[in-house]
Order: sequence, then C-alpha cells, then structure tokens
Amino acid sequence: MPEIRQAHIGLTDPKSPENVGAVMRAVGCYNAQSVTYTGNRFNKATEHGRRLQTDTRKAAERIPLDHVESFKQSLPKGARPVAIELVEGATSLIDYKHPENAYYIFGPEDRSIDKDIVAWCEDVIYIPTVGCMNLAATVNVVLYDRIAKLGPNDQGDGLIRQSRDRNNQLKV
Repeated sequence: MPEIRQAHIGLTDPKSPENVGAVMRAVGCYNAQSVTYTGNRFNKATEHGRRLQTDTRKAAERIPLDHVESFKQSLPKGARPVAIELVEGATSLIDYKHPENAYYIFGPEDRSIDKDIVAWCEDVIYIPTVGCMNLAATVNVVLYDRIAKLGPNDQGDGLIRQSRDRNNQLKV
C-alpha cells in the first residue's frame, strides 16, 4: 500500500498573529494537514485581541492549529522531522528531496531554532537567500518546493476552478 503524502508544520515560538495567519493561508493553499506551535508569544498576542486577519481563506477553521509543549511529543505518526533554518551544514532546499510524510519545523521570526531540536530532526534544510525571510514566506517557499518536486495531489482545470475566488473567472 503506498504511503499517504502529508505535510505538517511546526512553528517555533511565533510572535505575530499576522505571520501565523499567513502561515495558515499557506497550509490551506498547499494542502498541509496541521500546524503546531510552541512558546507563548502567539497566545499572548491573541489574548490582546489580535486575530488571524491574514488567513483570508479561513484555513484555521478546517486545519488544526494547536499549541504544543514539544515538537517531539507532537510528531505526527510516521512523519520525518525536518528543520528549516539558516544553519551551517544544512542542505540547500534546491538539492533537497522531500519525504512523503514530513513535519517541517520552522524557526521563530527573531532567533534560531534551539540546537536540541535541530539535532533531533532527521534533516536540516535552508533556503539559499541573501538574508533571512519572513516566517510565512518561508513556509510558502518550502511547501511550493514540495509540490514542485513531489507533484500536486490534484492537477488541471478542476484544481484551478476549486482554487480561485469568485472574482477570477478567466479562461485561456
């Protein structure tokens, strides 16, 4: 029986509801299964009334967004943990072969992933940019690279019709 293709996202202590909202929009667009996050900065920001306004497609209503104490304890069954970080010795995303079942763990907006998490991950990859990228932009790039290399689950005009909003009805 073929392995089920899944992508899960782990966010290390995110601070910005705007970034988390944009991550949720990305996971909805790229059909990821879940988002988990550690730390308390996001919870504190949302307690003060800040919402996921950048999740304009309301992915958080259908894709789990859960606070966890540890990525190790929340590792999805059968998933390969993959750290995404600008760290010496990491593999370039250009050369990376994505696993069918992945748990991509992203660093926080303003520091690095803890070295213990990097050591625990089976793969460590980086996006070859000049300077660091925004958290949500990084999630988008990794998930796009994943479908570019593994292929999307669905293709063609049916996917286009399903994906666009009512303001876009253009045909070639």
